[in-house]
Amino acid sequence: MQGTETMNIVNTVWPFLLMGLIFYFMLYRPQKKEQKKRTEMLNALKRGNKVVTLGGICGEITKVNENNVMLKIAEGLEVKVIKGAVSHVQEEIENK
Repeated sequence: MQGTETMNIVNTVWPFLLMGLIFYFMLYRPQKKEQKKRTEMLNALKRGNKVVTLGGICGEITKVNENNVMLKIAEGLEVKVIKGAVSHVQEEIENK
């Protein structure tokens, strides 16, 4: 009798374990990788980088503080932007 009870418990629990593994590998792990990549990008910001903000403003970083950056978006026009609002760094396009 005890063997069948154990099998019933195993048969009941294994689908939940399988769903947990699928959740980890399909959702949690990729999200953590992207979050780590974004944090590294934000920590690597430096003066002279050309960036795009989440609002679509393109500019060049003139000053980097702990929580914000100063962006030069036009000649004589700089704006202060929270670091987390930086979407990505623009790649330099070389003219050949």
